[in-house]
Amino acid sequence: MQFLRTAFWVVIAVALAFFCMANYVPVTVRLWGDMVMETKLPVLLIGAFLLGALPFWVMARATRWRMRRRLDSTERALVAATASAAPTVPAFTPMTTPDVTPLPDQPISPTSPAGPL
Repeated sequence: MQFLRTAFWVVIAVALAFFCMANYVPVTVRLWGDMVMETKLPVLLIGAFLLGALPFWVMARATRWRMRRRLDSTERALVAATASAAPTVPAFTPMTTPDVTPLPDQPISPTSPAGPL
């Protein structure tokens, strides 16, 4: 997809370069009052194109900024909702082994209070 996008812009740039070379003639533009501007035709056309594209670029940037703020707000609300709804899990406490006293070295007799083996 990146290749197609690059190829498209290369074709547009080459076409614009050919257009500029073929039409590099001076143009007189009458502004308001007695103001007159002399410029080359490609400069005038590219400037007019950029001036016309400016409002749409600003609108797209503002929409992107607004949507990013809305998405961030929604993500924060989702994290808060899942954090409050999640059951609390007690912290892990390792089991401790009970104190065991070692057995005496003498065997237990059948008459001992512990009983027969």
